[in-house]
Amino acid sequence: MSVHAIKDNEFTTEVLESDLPVLVDFWAEWCGPCQAFAPVMSTLSDEMDGVVKMTKVNIEESPESPTKYGVRSIPTLMLFKGGEIVAQHVGAMGKEDCKKWIESSI
Repeated sequence: MSVHAIKDNEFTTEVLESDLPVLVDFWAEWCGPCQAFAPVMSTLSDEMDGVVKMTKVNIEESPESPTKYGVRSIPTLMLFKGGEIVAQHVGAMGKEDCKKWIESSI
């Protein structure tokens, strides 16, 4: 399973209506920590396939979703379950820390 890039018009279907919990990475191409975190997301996407859906939203291409959820700095990670935010983290983190954070939140 790979990390699925979504746009504002897909947010409701892909995130809020998902049967699985969804990790959303709000990011931008010019953001160094965002670029550093991308491989972590990719690895976790493979390891947690069927447990959590991994998505990313480019804040410049899709500004509505980050505005709606109050994203002020990037990367911002939000974990949605049943259409609600169950956890939020600002900043990149290592793979093991991220995995523990996801598991403790779902």
